Amino acid sequence: MPRLPSWAVSDAFWKRVEPLLPQPTRDPDKSYIRKKGGGRKPLDYRQVFEGIVYVLRTGCQWKALPKEIYGSPSSVHAYFRQWERSGVFLAIWRAGLAEYDEMEGISWSWQSIDSAMTKAPLAREAVGPSPTDRGKKRKQTPFAGGRAWRPSLDRRHRGE
Repeated sequence: MPRLPSWAVSDAFWKRVEPLLPQPTRDPDKSYIRKKGGGRKPLDYRQVFEGIVYVLRTGCQWKALPKEIYGSPSSVHAYFRQWERSGVFLAIWRAGLAEYDEMEGISWSWQSIDSAMTKAPLAREAVGPSPTDRGKKRKQTPFAGGRAWRPSLDRRHRGE
């Protein structure tokens, strides 16, 4: 079996994801009249899901999504928002977690998180001052004479 790119959705993965996607519903109290050929046809769900996975895996912007392969980037993003609100991605994550737990077993009694919530102690010395802080006042050492500025004359006589 040839290796797929990291953003490609395999047939086996699609079979697991497809039942989790919400099906379009219509309001039963509303009457729909559609002319033949009128309106846009909905995008193929697999194509939309592959576009979403492409954006999430590559990190590209939604508007940079290849239109020829996945369809309109704004439509794919609209599906993403709709599916995110309906909990599709949470359901996919939970299903994957349950499957992994069955295969490998997750030690639910002991979990660890590694993080640091402090500033790096040597960061300022390593990179120097921020260029955006140029105009800001810093604590400056006062001059030895007691004044921050020196007049050009020692004293000023008003009469002269």
